[in-house]
Amino acid sequence: MVRRVRPSGRCRRPRKVGAGRLRWGGEDGVSAETGPLRVWVDQDLCTGDGLCVQYAPEVFEFDVDGLAYVKADDGELRLDPGSRVDVPDHLRLDVVDAAKECPGDCIHVLRASDGVEVAGPDSGN
Repeated sequence: MVRRVRPSGRCRRPRKVGAGRLRWGGEDGVSAETGPLRVWVDQDLCTGDGLCVQYAPEVFEFDVDGLAYVKADDGELRLDPGSRVDVPDHLRLDVVDAAKECPGDCIHVLRASDGVEVAGPDSGN
């Protein structure tokens, strides 16, 4: 069994999701009641590690500069700083997990209704 130790010292067990990927689920605070989400990447903090692209390649992609950017449902990268895109419902947990695991703390996931950050460096989680 693979286990991951979080900085808080708690262990969380992964669960399998599509295509054999693992998700570190449980305490993300994001539920159906949270409503639609939006996401953006702060390229000034991006380390180019690529976890986000592994978690949600439909939402995150690298540009030629080696940094991650968001892409909208049309598949086009949004290269303007602070560009936000809607998170598809079926990718909500993948995007939240990407924000939580990002070594650069550069992914911001916001509730679309009020702009409150639910995952990322300003979320308090």
